[in-house]
Amino acid sequence: MTTSFQKKTRSKVLQIPGAKPSIYNNQLLISTGIPSLDHILGGGVAVGTILLIEEDTYGNYARLMLKYFCAEAVMTGHSLLLASADADPEQILKELPAPIIDDPGKGEATLEEPSHDSSSDNMKIAWRYRHLPKFQSNTSGVKFGHYYDLSKTMESELTQTVDISTVDSSLCACDSKQTDGEFNNPGYNSLLKTIQEKIMANGFSTTTQVEKRNILRLALHSIGSPMWGEKGGLTENEMYSPALPRFLVGLKAILRTAYACCVITVPAHLFCDKAYVRRLERLTDTVVEVDSFVGSDKEKNPVYKDYHGLFNIKQLPCLNSLVCNMPDSLDLAFKLRRKKLTIEKLHLPPDLSETANRSQEDPLKNLKPSSGCGTGGRSNKLEF
Repeated sequence: MTTSFQKKTRSKVLQIPGAKPSIYNNQLLISTGIPSLDHILGGGVAVGTILLIEEDTYGNYARLMLKYFCAEAVMTGHSLLLASADADPEQILKELPAPIIDDPGKGEATLEEPSHDSSSDNMKIAWRYRHLPKFQSNTSGVKFGHYYDLSKTMESELTQTVDISTVDSSLCACDSKQTDGEFNNPGYNSLLKTIQEKIMANGFSTTTQVEKRNILRLALHSIGSPMWGEKGGLTENEMYSPALPRFLVGLKAILRTAYACCVITVPAHLFCDKAYVRRLERLTDTVVEVDSFVGSDKEKNPVYKDYHGLFNIKQLPCLNSLVCNMPDSLDLAFKLRRKKLTIEKLHLPPDLSETANRSQEDPLKNLKPSSGCGTGGRSNKLEF
């Protein structure tokens, strides 16, 4: 007797250098360049999604995180499109941190060059393991996530090994009459067209058949700043500007059908209303906020002396699941050391100011004796 039952098998995972499937929802992930941030987000940023970083007041730390994201594109061989109207994109590429690479001489001499003393090899390695490979090869050949040295910059020869496209403020200089009616900002319209052309021309679309898949990383610096033509999220009639929300809707629709991932930094403190910022957050997938201590009262507070700011998670995506993956703790802070940026749990010391001023006298000593039963005229601390 035959049945229609078939054993469920796992689908073949697509092997792309610098990417790995998530252990929670099997979504394809790429690294942000910051291992601690990858761990908080559940392993990395999912391909086809948008990571929104709300900048600090001066935008220094958010810009540094964007450099990590761009540096990871160089190390993994991914294509990169960097757009910025506030700074020169070419200058940002020159400031990418240098990768920390292990000494290849130690590993290659052990794995590739055989020893000339055959007798010593026979003594160290059992005969049954002699013909087995001495190391386990990586399927993709590219490491997921790298460490970088902020005290050094990446060499220009290394950045030239990957496909990098830059977009500067010249997009905002075009005439607003030449833009489509559904977009009020010419810069956003031109940027969206550039992204779509990049995806279709280089085979990053899911509908395009290519021999070897690759991933496109989109790094958009300080979108929504006055250099992009924004006026705090308002129009000339003091109404909410629909330009940036429509741009995010169009960008999200393009990324859903492409092997691409986008990281956007937004100066949220420049917008007029928190409701407008919340609307932008709902149009993206993952939202984090960088709250720096520079210029605030917390900068001189001894409680935060070991940190440079707070790292707030505002929104996490629900991909192929009903709930999102929550980190161990939401009380996070970041610190910038001489060579690296780390995000870790915020450990506050106990507040001893109140307990130090308390009286050390026993509060039960001054209690008056009760006249209840069982007292017997004695001064007891506890009466029943």
